[in-house]
Amino acid sequence: MSKVNYFCIFLFLCCISCSELDQDPVSTVSSEAVFNSEKGLELYAKSFYQILPTTNEILRGDNMADFIVRKDVPNFFRPGAFGPKQSSGWTWGQLRNVNYFLEHNISKQIDLETKNHYNGIARFFRALFYFEKVKRFGDVPWINKTLDVDDPLLYGTRDSRVVVIDSVMKDLDYAFTHIRTSKDATKTLITKEVAAAFKARIALFEGTYRKYHTELNLTATADQLLHQAVKASELVIESGVYNLNTKSDKPYRDLFISNQPTNEEFVLVNAYDKELGVLHDANWYYTSASYGDRISFTRSFMNTFLNRDGTTFTANQTYKTKSFVEEIENRDGRLAQLIRTKGYQRNVGGNLTLTPPVFSYTYSGYQPIKWVKDDVFYDSGRNNDNVVPVMRYAEVLLNYAEALAELNLMSEEHWQHTIGKLRARAGIQNSERKPQVVDTYLQTTFYTQVSDPILLEVRRERAIELALEGFRFDDVVRWKMGQLYEKGRNGMYVKQLDEPLDLNSDGVLDVVFYIGKPKDQIPGVQYVNVDPSKGGLRLSETTHGELEWLWNDPIQWEDKFYLYPIPEKDLLINTNLKQNPGW
Repeated sequence: MSKVNYFCIFLFLCCISCSELDQDPVSTVSSEAVFNSEKGLELYAKSFYQILPTTNEILRGDNMADFIVRKDVPNFFRPGAFGPKQSSGWTWGQLRNVNYFLEHNISKQIDLETKNHYNGIARFFRALFYFEKVKRFGDVPWINKTLDVDDPLLYGTRDSRVVVIDSVMKDLDYAFTHIRTSKDATKTLITKEVAAAFKARIALFEGTYRKYHTELNLTATADQLLHQAVKASELVIESGVYNLNTKSDKPYRDLFISNQPTNEEFVLVNAYDKELGVLHDANWYYTSASYGDRISFTRSFMNTFLNRDGTTFTANQTYKTKSFVEEIENRDGRLAQLIRTKGYQRNVGGNLTLTPPVFSYTYSGYQPIKWVKDDVFYDSGRNNDNVVPVMRYAEVLLNYAEALAELNLMSEEHWQHTIGKLRARAGIQNSERKPQVVDTYLQTTFYTQVSDPILLEVRRERAIELALEGFRFDDVVRWKMGQLYEKGRNGMYVKQLDEPLDLNSDGVLDVVFYIGKPKDQIPGVQYVNVDPSKGGLRLSETTHGELEWLWNDPIQWEDKFYLYPIPEKDLLINTNLKQNPGW
């Protein structure tokens, strides 16, 4: 198990701090035992790892994605269901913990290189902390010291995102320069390359946010950040520390069901251990009809997966009426490693059993398997020990490619070593050359603001490769594409009612869609009511067509959703903060 999972037992070493900027700080324990030895610095630094994205945040991170079909409309989008009273996240205890360390790591008994190394780790985590705050709230106070009860900053105003992100970039540069660890076999510690990889992620987010959110009047500073994303990505790539996983016939799926954190594609992971009882609930979340959000994919998203020969699936107009069995044939290899399709098997009581999509879970037919271990043993409770990547080398390549495309700097060589490599791993042929023609389906269905065929393909690749890893909502936000949430939630095409369907071509009938009362029922077959008068699930043409879920409960996007509201209780304490627009 990762050493970082032990951080809780070291929290007594850290200053016990206020959870809000505007609460009184509490006195701390003596610091001599911590700051006079390298072991003390190392133990303290473990407490910073709680700032990393948690496994739950990653596994559930796409439950508000535009291409997701789920059991209900998220409260965030429901009028009157979410606002300042329900908002959260304006907490600052982790920041005080980091700043306390930076102020007290001055012992003359520790050599300068060692102090700088641990300061680099601390500043990495401060940068990550602030990035999450800027994503969530926009402008936030930049605090680089611990605050006393009479400090005016406790009740100060918010600093602009420019000030904060500039400081974040400086922290990350310091981290890269001073962290002395380059390779970590466990993939659980912060190294120089990890710092560079996160700098690329953050610079890409902020550069594109400023480019597309023209209302901020920050477009002139966007390219500078995109260039930083390029340079940081190159540092990671040129280090030679990481490679794409290509060592099996299902190299993509293997990344998400393995319990081994040492894979060369992992940059940083959350690791788990069955013997120590440190486990998570991915199977339960992705297979239960009653626990979790019952997440599946929309058909519109499935349509973006290329054919195996590199052509677009939607170029043939018959795509609109292809059945589930027809549409999954000869596609991007990741499709069959992402959802239940022909040949997918699960271990049921020691027997491998062909398993189709199950409509007690899925609403669209496109049921995920990405994080789901094959044995049904894992399906109830917290039983999973598979590694959860916080960052993969594939993301580094995607960040690099997108920054280059946004800057119009993508060469044939860049393409081959980024998007080309990812598609080659997915078994897609003829992907060595940059695209020359716009995919009109991709453009009109998803990215209406984009006319560059290269950038369109980079966005296609990012959505597919990183699906269910918690990136999509942030991507939609930074591209200012909130209107994607108004598209509706469509599913597989059903050619006619009352026709038993074999969804995974195993010779066993799986599902029947009906209105009113089902006809003579076949044992073992799922019967799904698509009567539009019942609400919920229907067919687009009543007796045939695409499945449509929650068609009577549409999402209406508002631009206020690009930022979360500051919690009401914090505004009441500090009236200088001011609320975000629209909330």
